[in-house]
Amino acid sequence: MFFRRRRKAASYRSPSQVERALGVGIRVVGVGGGGGNAVSRMVSGNLAGVRYLVLNTDIQALRGFRSVPTFAIGPNTTGGMGSGGQPTVGRKAMRESQKDVSKLLEGADMVFVAVGMGGGTGTGAASLVADLARKAGALTVGVATLPFSFEGPRRRENAEEGLKTFQQKVDTLIVVENDRLLPALDGNIELERAFKLADDVLHQGVCGISDIVTMNGMINVDFADVKAIMSNGGAAFMAMGSGQGNDAASQAAQVALSNPLFDMPLEGAKGILLNIVGGPDLTLGEVHQVAEIIKDAASADANVIFGVVQDKQMRRKVSLTLVGTGIQRPGAMHNSEFSDDVPLSITGASPVGASVNGHAQVPVMDMKPLF
Repeated sequence: MFFRRRRKAASYRSPSQVERALGVGIRVVGVGGGGGNAVSRMVSGNLAGVRYLVLNTDIQALRGFRSVPTFAIGPNTTGGMGSGGQPTVGRKAMRESQKDVSKLLEGADMVFVAVGMGGGTGTGAASLVADLARKAGALTVGVATLPFSFEGPRRRENAEEGLKTFQQKVDTLIVVENDRLLPALDGNIELERAFKLADDVLHQGVCGISDIVTMNGMINVDFADVKAIMSNGGAAFMAMGSGQGNDAASQAAQVALSNPLFDMPLEGAKGILLNIVGGPDLTLGEVHQVAEIIKDAASADANVIFGVVQDKQMRRKVSLTLVGTGIQRPGAMHNSEFSDDVPLSITGASPVGASVNGHAQVPVMDMKPLF
């Protein structure tokens, strides 16, 4: 195992300055209803150096996005009326508009494709969007949710089939299993709020990684570092933890590693990205402590790249984002009914006990402050 560090002076930069300075064009594309909802929350969070796009077959739904660029796919296929929950229609609509979408992705170095699997548009179109991004040379990261079990077996089946195709088209895939949120939810929670929580997790998945690239710190993680870990990284997991007080650093690391939703062994990861954010009082000893905790939990030959960012508002507080890729899973993934591509053998998925139906899961950390 080795740690690679890059140093840059911390400073505030506007989004355009960030993009010019880093030479990285980051795009977040929300596909369908769930993906669009996640993008809407990201825009309100003002992520520096990130540009957004929402794709949907439902023109009425797109009218609700006032501050986000939108594009209606498949106007001839759907008439702007949506896909009727049919992934084959969503896929056909995307095929109709793929030349236009390809132009919208031009210049992107990294593309996040956010999608709520199970419906028609996102399930059918997301893999084609990812394919266009990769063919354009962009590092492509998929962030997808699987539906709650109460949404019905057909929606779940659609989601699983769509996910198989999606995984073949992205460099790295993070999957959010909505049912994993249920134990943390009050049974009396409003249905709308439950779905909002699922959208928030999708939002966290994108923000956690994009922040690593765009946040300028004392020890900086640049795009080359991220690309080294995530290119052809297969299935991935992500954890976030935070702590406060005298042992804030160790708290943050232990929360990320011991959270009930983070039940996969870190030692299976071949590549690890670790980003630590602390206040002006963050010490060298605390950074070393976090690094040692992660090092002890990881494989001896894992490539661990970490960054340190200072936030003046985080006195006596430490937060971290941890991304692991390259966990091997035996067997090949069969072709999806929504794909007409040649079946591919998929490597880099989660170990036993860490997945639902063979897909890596996102541990959800510190969700309460979001509400």
